[in-house]
Amino acid sequence: MVFSSIIFLFYFLPMVLVLYYTVGKYSIGFRNLLLLAASLLFYAWGEPEYIWLLILSCLFNWAAAWLVDSRRSRAKFWLTVSVIGNLGVLFVMKYWDFVMGNLNSMFQTEIFPILNMALPIGISFYTFQAMSYVIDVYRKNAAVQKNPLYVALYISLFPQLVAGPIVRYNTVERQLLGRTHSWDRFSKGCVRFVQGLAKKLVLANSFVVIADNIFLMTRAGHTVMQIPVTLAWLGSFAYTFQIFFDFSAYSDMAIGLGQMFGFEFEENFRYPYISRSIGEFWRRWHISMGTWFREYVYIPLGGSRNGDGRMVRNLFIVWLLTGLWHGAGWNFLLWGMLNFLFIFAERLFDLEKREGGRIWRHIYTLLTVNLGWVLFRCEDFYQLQEYLGNMFWQNQNGFLSPYTWMFLKEYACLWLAGAVLCMPVGEVARGRFKKAAPGLERALYPAGMMALLIISVVYLAKSGYNPFIYFNF
Repeated sequence: MVFSSIIFLFYFLPMVLVLYYTVGKYSIGFRNLLLLAASLLFYAWGEPEYIWLLILSCLFNWAAAWLVDSRRSRAKFWLTVSVIGNLGVLFVMKYWDFVMGNLNSMFQTEIFPILNMALPIGISFYTFQAMSYVIDVYRKNAAVQKNPLYVALYISLFPQLVAGPIVRYNTVERQLLGRTHSWDRFSKGCVRFVQGLAKKLVLANSFVVIADNIFLMTRAGHTVMQIPVTLAWLGSFAYTFQIFFDFSAYSDMAIGLGQMFGFEFEENFRYPYISRSIGEFWRRWHISMGTWFREYVYIPLGGSRNGDGRMVRNLFIVWLLTGLWHGAGWNFLLWGMLNFLFIFAERLFDLEKREGGRIWRHIYTLLTVNLGWVLFRCEDFYQLQEYLGNMFWQNQNGFLSPYTWMFLKEYACLWLAGAVLCMPVGEVARGRFKKAAPGLERALYPAGMMALLIISVVYLAKSGYNPFIYFNF
């Protein structure tokens, strides 16, 4: 089940909200139980065969944290058991076939078994979230939760279960035990959800038409047709817009849903495409993931405290793991290494501390990020080689194409909207309008949100293709 679906919008969500605010209003414990049941149903709707894995993860990490807290003399041992257990399951479900397949290719054999198991939705997100809980209990940054149902709710809470943001336990600990519900918070959640829904259905799903059509001209293993330079770049820009609006839309909807049920999740995106360095980009993109790797990998390894050599090593490890976290594929590893090299170079030359050249730094960042997304999008090295060759005029593929003008003209409004909404233009404009005419703004804003909801539903009704990119991770 996805947020941008008929079944979620018109059946699941209204039902859960009605039960939550009527039957569940008498106690926070009953409300939490309702949310846990709804979350398990939400996950089982799309992944019934793997619901047991989610439940097992909840129970395993509840027990691990309890053992860490109650057996302090052996806390490190139980922490190690929990980390190995979580990463072991993640390895088998997500990376086993990748490793075994490469070993078979390396040794020209078929002795290494291939499991061919479907990847459980959201396993990377909820595994990292569960691990952070046990680690925080070990560090005494969070109190152990003795009730397994509360731990299960924290790990499986449906607004952020399958695609984040990755929520640390100590940020929602008090909210699990008692949270404030108000019409103001609920209405803000509705607005945030509608904004994310529109971003997904109107923008991301429109850009996917352009990106998929162009990238599929060079599919894995063969070239369907030669892509001229301008068309190849247009496809890469379309995917750059698509992945931002797709993922940030999910985060918007997750944060909005959390507010509807009294939770406050931290922001996951802060206009990353206005960045002037790759380092700044990653402080603005998927913030919860960056925070996780910083708090649980980079800093424990020593961060930048022990000289440049250790800093480079730690950066390398973090970006190697970041690439692997996104997927079991060489393209993801290559993408991680690309980010490592540019972030290392920026630190080496103190790029972010330099004054001037803001426009050029912004262009450099966008082009680098765009190139990285090409690595992210291509299915294998053949497609990557072909596509990059087309982008940089290496395949005798020509420069212009009628398709370029077609995609530019037919989707002119889309390109303009995408470019504008990647910047905080809307926030600034609304702030000024609110200051100049507060009464009019209060009247028009709800009407605008209602119109946005209607437009989104229309797009949903007429479109049969509605993927979420990060469901794959």
